[in-house]
Amino acid sequence: MSLIEKKELNKMNYQKIKTLKDLKKSGYTQLTIKDELRKNLIHNIENEINIFQEIHGYQETVIPELERAILSRHNINLLGLRGQAKTKIARLLIQLLDEYIPFVEGSEIYDDPFSPLSRFGIEKIKELGDHTPISWLHRSDRFAEKLATPDVTVADLIGDIDPIKAANLKLSYADDRVIHYGMIPRANRCIFVINELPDLQARIQVSLFNILQEGDMQIRGFKLRLNLDIQFIFTANPEDYTNRGSIVTPLKDRIGSQILTHYPRDLEIAKKITFQEISSSYSQKNNIHIPELAKTLLEQISFEARKSEFVDEKSGVSARLSITALENLLSRAEQRLIRSGARNTTLRLSDFNSIIPSITGKIELVYEGEQEGAEFVANQLIENAVKTLFNQLFPKIEKLEKKNIESPYDELVNWFFNESGFEILNDILDEDYQNKLMSIGPLNNLVRKYQPETPKKDLSFLKEFVLWGLVQFKKLSKVQYNQGIQIQDPYGNYINNI
Repeated sequence: MSLIEKKELNKMNYQKIKTLKDLKKSGYTQLTIKDELRKNLIHNIENEINIFQEIHGYQETVIPELERAILSRHNINLLGLRGQAKTKIARLLIQLLDEYIPFVEGSEIYDDPFSPLSRFGIEKIKELGDHTPISWLHRSDRFAEKLATPDVTVADLIGDIDPIKAANLKLSYADDRVIHYGMIPRANRCIFVINELPDLQARIQVSLFNILQEGDMQIRGFKLRLNLDIQFIFTANPEDYTNRGSIVTPLKDRIGSQILTHYPRDLEIAKKITFQEISSSYSQKNNIHIPELAKTLLEQISFEARKSEFVDEKSGVSARLSITALENLLSRAEQRLIRSGARNTTLRLSDFNSIIPSITGKIELVYEGEQEGAEFVANQLIENAVKTLFNQLFPKIEKLEKKNIESPYDELVNWFFNESGFEILNDILDEDYQNKLMSIGPLNNLVRKYQPETPKKDLSFLKEFVLWGLVQFKKLSKVQYNQGIQIQDPYGNYINNI
């Protein structure tokens, strides 16, 4: 029976197939879960069906390796830093399962009617034969997940003796029917995910050896030969990051493929990920315009964090930093809408001060960073991101400049020299905000010259970005206070502070 025919069987006939006899007549073909995943993957590749559309940046790296591991029928370990979509990938594999599979009705471990494992399944078929009742299991129920923590026990994963069951059934502890199955046996014919595998105590990891290789289970003196049919997916951070433990070597040996994940390698991919993850809760999207440069700047902050001398690179910087930062940005803009009574607004660069709490909770600092303080580091990351993008969009400002050589920024800097100061309040209306920036003639000329294709809606953000960029290169100075910011000539700022 072909895969397509099998799928049609599952879709159309499963409600009519109620007994083992019906199942035999239907021509249903038994498959292990690894063969099931393999066949469905082959079908998807042949028909150009991509179940990993929500995963960005892995098309040339992780996804091909994952496909090869499935084709090889391997148990898989996804190794990478936090926020690299490891668990998301594992959950998407459900889509490679058949829609329905049959099992012996009432079985705790979803016994295959053609090869039951449990005493219950074996005795049921022995007793009823072709009249054994059959139930159908949907693929959404064929996924089990366990977060590895130091308090996880062998009983949790493998099983234990159940004294209540022994008492109710009037059985002695020598009878294997008193066993209560743990999570792994109950995940028979399913995908079983153990997240953060190094956090699992070494002695607990040891209990997985035989299950992965030989199919033995030992529970309180009982040696059960259960050839469990499970697709194991493990996730882990690199061992040199966690101080809580590591993956023991014999367990590594039993995991067929170890696939290394990574962070997005360019800003465009990072933006796709962020807006995909926030789209479901992005209720303000109709009222708040997000300039393209704001999206790029947001992602650049994460890139700056990953290479910062103050941030522990071994711990990584999760993609959640950008997601939560964007949520804070939108909430800041929403605050402005609520207070002003306006219907629409555009994100401003000054709104980026609101993302500090999103950054400080997402980065692990090295000793030098701790000495500076989390808030200082967060502000520096924003400043570095502005600096990096400024050099990509406008003429580069050198640290050492020759005298008597005209700079593209001279006219703008002179404007601030002649003015007493320039102030932008946080909650002013968009129209006033735009008019404020429009009043700086040299700024309009600079933007028009070097970024002429900028959409009209994004111009104000770009203009404020230019001012912030000149601040980072010491051409202007910026004073931050609760109600807003003030930008002025550095010399004027010096005079004011005397």
